[in-house]
Amino acid sequence: MKGVVLCGGRGSRLHPLTHSNNKHLLPVYDVPMVYYPIRTLVSAGIKDILIVFSNHMGGFIKTLKNGEDFGLDSLSYAYQEGDGGIADALSKSKAFVGEDDCAVVLGDNLIFDDVSSAVKDFESLGGAMIFSKHVEDPERFGVIEYEPVGHQIKDILEKPSNPPSNDAVIGLYLYDNTVFDKISELSPSERDELEVTDLNKKYLKEDSLHIRKIHGTWIDCGTPESLFMAARTIFENKNTDE
Repeated sequence: MKGVVLCGGRGSRLHPLTHSNNKHLLPVYDVPMVYYPIRTLVSAGIKDILIVFSNHMGGFIKTLKNGEDFGLDSLSYAYQEGDGGIADALSKSKAFVGEDDCAVVLGDNLIFDDVSSAVKDFESLGGAMIFSKHVEDPERFGVIEYEPVGHQIKDILEKPSNPPSNDAVIGLYLYDNTVFDKISELSPSERDELEVTDLNKKYLKEDSLHIRKIHGTWIDCGTPESLFMAARTIFENKNTDE
């Protein structure tokens, strides 16, 4: 399985911090933000990783170099022009992924669960796998609607005003190699983006969408408040460990 870390976008919610720097290179306590999604993939046994970026390429190369500090076999880079959405960013990894499956993580998502067992299970499951986390403000995220019986996924709703559950879809996805054909069939949303929710729904329609719950800490570092909370959480955890 190949790993893909998506680091595109303008980071507008973090202006002015991101006027002259890519959001994913901002510090979260003592290391750049992008270190954390890379470590999530490495901990799951994934050693070939692609970084998809839309600006500040030099900063990524100077920060990550060739990936040896993470124990990677290879670290590659790909460019996403504009703000085409998560599915569009993923499409830039087609040549890198080749005939393999891929694990995709958003570069601003800090995930402190060990997902290695899910990656291993995916080898026999195929299709796609999404990860969810119980949150108190599900209206900010893609939210899972369940069937009334059997707790199977009925639908995924993007930022619903009346969320059908508190289970938010986090920025970690596993896909088989049909993902690129599915992306090519997507149409832009009202935001003029190729939405990852629409991509996941294609797997749901095929009855090949699987789900795992995250029980540990998950932080989406997209705002000044969440960036501060992430740094404080890591600081407190490190001091507790010591």
